[in-house]
Amino acid sequence: MSHRPGSGLAAVSSALLAMSRRLEVRDVLKTIVASARELLDAEYAALGVPDDHGGFAQFVVDGVSDEQWRAIGPLPRQHGILAAMLHEEKTERLADVRRDPRFGGWPSAHPDMSDFLGLPVRDGDETLAALFLANKRCPRAESSRDRRCGFTEEDEELLAILAQHAAIALTNARLYERSRELTIAEERSRLAHELHDAVSQKLFSLRLTAQAAAALVDRDPVRAKGELQQVAALAAEAADELRAAVVELRPAALDEDGLVHTLRNHVQVLDRAHSAEVTFGTSGIRALPAAQEEALLRVAQEALHNALRHSGAERVGVALARRGQGAVLSVTDNGKGFEPRTVRRAGRHLGLVSMRDRASGVGGRLRVKSAPGQGTTIEMEVPGG
Repeated sequence: MSHRPGSGLAAVSSALLAMSRRLEVRDVLKTIVASARELLDAEYAALGVPDDHGGFAQFVVDGVSDEQWRAIGPLPRQHGILAAMLHEEKTERLADVRRDPRFGGWPSAHPDMSDFLGLPVRDGDETLAALFLANKRCPRAESSRDRRCGFTEEDEELLAILAQHAAIALTNARLYERSRELTIAEERSRLAHELHDAVSQKLFSLRLTAQAAAALVDRDPVRAKGELQQVAALAAEAADELRAAVVELRPAALDEDGLVHTLRNHVQVLDRAHSAEVTFGTSGIRALPAAQEEALLRVAQEALHNALRHSGAERVGVALARRGQGAVLSVTDNGKGFEPRTVRRAGRHLGLVSMRDRASGVGGRLRVKSAPGQGTTIEMEVPGG
């Protein structure tokens, strides 16, 4: 390992310490990839966490710019050499990956790679990820434009050690996040109990005060007026407590996974639970202010509920697309629809009032397109930030 810039026990120790200091799964993945690339002196490194659908739930790269990564396109699938590492539990060390019979090419924006070293990251019988490196850098004295020195057996052994510790770091990070999720769930349960107690008391007081006001209207209008003022004050207090609770109970999945992933999961659940076909599509979306993402999610949920429960639709489509600096959400069904001129009467029943309030509350707007027998489209646009 004498030619390696960060060679020796100190370099290995630094890489392992860097992994152990991270608690978030995404940070651990990034640290594993960066440590492997630096330790083995490669141009490129990547790590993919497989999902259950033949793709990758997460895919982290090092040595590729953000612009180049965006140009490459969608995440790779589990095929070829990646599949071999994941499913056959074997290390792959190749002089030229392009000459391997399993090689299926790559997108036009993908960097050119030749020598390759990869292996699965395993915890017991579970394969957590596939870690691989490409384009080993040659020692300066031997370097040339036309060839690389290739990965060695020593590199393979070193990467195997790193992968063992990577499995420990990744497992610990997952346990930490799971523990945090349980803590959040417990806190939400506590908030729900507090909310129930506080609002129930307010509503009980409001009901008694309203009854008192009704009894006094004829025989003591002045006292009745005072009681009605108290009703208004109690209602305002209850509304404030509800508003504060809504802020505290922002969905954890949205905080952790982002709007696109959360909405896609929600649609998949509804598609399995209902006879109607429910689909989701997205394009060009980037992160939005938290309040706008939550408003979009809540409106989508309300619109989906209406479509699946009330419209009689056979198909419901959800689309989320970039528009300028912001985004536009549309929920379209092929159900029975309704007459837009009666929207004021239908609005409260269909939750349109609350949806409009959510949209306007984040500087957005809501549009309703519908006609009897022609389905309904709910469209919400937010400005971004």
